[in-house]
Amino acid sequence: MHTLLACSTFALTVSLAVGRPRVGASFRVGPATSALGGALLLLSAGTVGPSDLFTTANTLWRPLVTILSIMLTTAAASRVGVIDRLAHLVFCRCGMSPQKLFAAVFVLSLATASILNNDAAVLLLTPLVIAFITTRYPGQPRLVVPFAFAVFMAAGVAPFVVSNPMNVIVASYAGLDFNAYTTRMLPISILGSLISFLLLRRLFARDLTQQPRDVAAQSSPDGLSVAQKWMVALLVGVIGSYPVVASIDGSAIWIVSATGAVLALLLTRYRGQASPWDVLRRDVAWEILIFLPAMFVLAIGLRNVGLVDYLAAWYAEAGVGVIGATAALGSAALNNHPMALVNTLALGARPDVDARVFLAALIGGDLGPRLLPIGSLAGLIWLESCRRRGVEIPLGQFVTVGATLTIPTLIASLTLLAWL
Repeated sequence: MHTLLACSTFALTVSLAVGRPRVGASFRVGPATSALGGALLLLSAGTVGPSDLFTTANTLWRPLVTILSIMLTTAAASRVGVIDRLAHLVFCRCGMSPQKLFAAVFVLSLATASILNNDAAVLLLTPLVIAFITTRYPGQPRLVVPFAFAVFMAAGVAPFVVSNPMNVIVASYAGLDFNAYTTRMLPISILGSLISFLLLRRLFARDLTQQPRDVAAQSSPDGLSVAQKWMVALLVGVIGSYPVVASIDGSAIWIVSATGAVLALLLTRYRGQASPWDVLRRDVAWEILIFLPAMFVLAIGLRNVGLVDYLAAWYAEAGVGVIGATAALGSAALNNHPMALVNTLALGARPDVDARVFLAALIGGDLGPRLLPIGSLAGLIWLESCRRRGVEIPLGQFVTVGATLTIPTLIASLTLLAWL
């Protein structure tokens, strides 16, 4: 009975979180509602107990503080307008060449996803890039699609542990600090990004190499304001502090993130952009912050009824290739958040737990969502953002582009991980 309940609750929760069905005229079931409801159901049925809730809180409080802090820093940077201004400064210096502008969009998206996170890159840059390309090349609407894909596909393997909310949780569980993670994953991220860029540019070579028929002149934007310069300095300072603090205490990077968030909020308030309360209330993705621990409880429920053992048995003798491929396919089909949490518990059961196996699962979890739209909340947000601005991405095109980039990138990334 408990096994059936745990399986059906997990499957229903994932379906509701991805589908977000509407109930009545005003209420939509979101990730937080579905996951919290599922966790409460397993708790009331005795499939998970109070000790499991304590384990969840003890395991996740530092990662969740880190994730919340990054969300607040991202929101403050957006309020000050630093991402928009930097983007326009970069874009307007690329001349009229679509090829140069395409490279600039990819690099800026990669940098934003690395310093902030992949969700931030999608949320902040997708509407900005679509509007800019539509305005600059009014007679070439086909150019919008390649540039939209450049924003989404640039966020590949997270180079820093803070570059993906899910990676923060898994790395914390595995005991991987900022420096241990970065040493392995930064070269993998660089290699994967280069492969993705070259393949994406080749896929859309015909559109990017055509001489634009109409090009609208763009006035050069003003430089960064004082507040924006301070925000850039703060972001650089936070990223630079991570490895220093990690070398002293690997579990203390949440302190750096939290300090950065407080300073960013104070800067936003001082410049009259918004109060900290406004940012907390309006700009934080509370859905994600509730969804993640609730899904961890559901994953513990699967472990308690023995289902995680099947995946652990599959991983028992597996190398990084099998683990990474399984994580990628599971993330594409189930969504990367629940798959990553189940992977974490399954890999933690291995007698010879090694950092490399967790990193293989994270690589698969970072790249797998590019295969199907339901693979990540960032993918769903990206599609919706494109749709709202009149850019339709057919499912067939998403899958074709995603598979063309993801399969070789995944193979190369896992091969490099095995070698490092």
